[in-house]
Amino acid sequence: MVTRSNGNLLSEGGLAPRGGMNQYFVPGASPSMRALELSIADIAPTDIPVLLVGESGTGKEIIALEIHRLSERSNGAFVKCGCAGLTAESLMARLNCGDRGTGDGETAGSLFLDEVSNLDLASQSRLLDLWPDGASVNSQNCVRLRIISSTTRSLEHEMRSGRFRQELYYRISGVSLHLPPLRQRKEDISGLLEFFLRKYASLFGWPEPQLSSATMDLLMRHSWPGNIRELENVARKIVALGNEQLATSDLQNGSGLKGPELAQSSSFGNGQSLKVASREASRRAERAMILKQLELTRWNRKKTARDLQISYKALLYKLKQLGLDGSSNSDGQ
Repeated sequence: MVTRSNGNLLSEGGLAPRGGMNQYFVPGASPSMRALELSIADIAPTDIPVLLVGESGTGKEIIALEIHRLSERSNGAFVKCGCAGLTAESLMARLNCGDRGTGDGETAGSLFLDEVSNLDLASQSRLLDLWPDGASVNSQNCVRLRIISSTTRSLEHEMRSGRFRQELYYRISGVSLHLPPLRQRKEDISGLLEFFLRKYASLFGWPEPQLSSATMDLLMRHSWPGNIRELENVARKIVALGNEQLATSDLQNGSGLKGPELAQSSSFGNGQSLKVASREASRRAERAMILKQLELTRWNRKKTARDLQISYKALLYKLKQLGLDGSSNSDGQ
């Protein structure tokens, strides 16, 4: 499932546009996603709070946007509130922003509490004070927004550890929806991939790539520890590099973490971030592939560029980037 908020997938914050939220919604082909979509259709028209549970990158914000779009509050604001480092005061500001609307008679919209487990106890108490349960809901100072929350953690464990209030858990989890990781719904990969390739081909002004069966087989076998976000990054690389073999070299070398490993740790050894390690692995694989092709062509850069299916100018840039630009002495045909 994919949608666009403020022109970007998985927007980092702010108000989503009020029109066209479903423009990039991609229905799932897997049984688990079809069942999830039916549940969304059932609960969206109600005001029941929703808790979205799933690994990072599974599209929780996308689902929250779809629930808002299908609700009777779709004319109101969709307010995303990242809970990491949020204070009670900043939470109040977000609540007021969503309740205020545009002044044109709009109804109160939806508040998306992203990674609600990161709310500190003071913010949790403040939210409970402003979000009464029962007849007092019409009080002027009460939250009028429909609240949709997300978490990658077990809130039951957080409650047992004293880091999450039990009252708030039962308030936000009127309905809990579990988003399956991409490795458990691989029937959805082709549809998502088609969308991302078309999106970036349009953004870059280049033809949409047609992937080989070997590349598709590789993508279907990959465990996708980063879920939809990782798939989008791969599609962007394929379009940007114009070479699917180069773009998927880190997958070919098996550098990706498995899902359970990713859930236990978001970094490699010595404090190195996953993003940095992934980028370095991709750089090493790209350098090895270019060197191998240069050796096969006896360092004929023009022939190497043709064999790698990239432009000569792109190869020169990569050689300079990889510190290989002084190694060639032949450009003959």
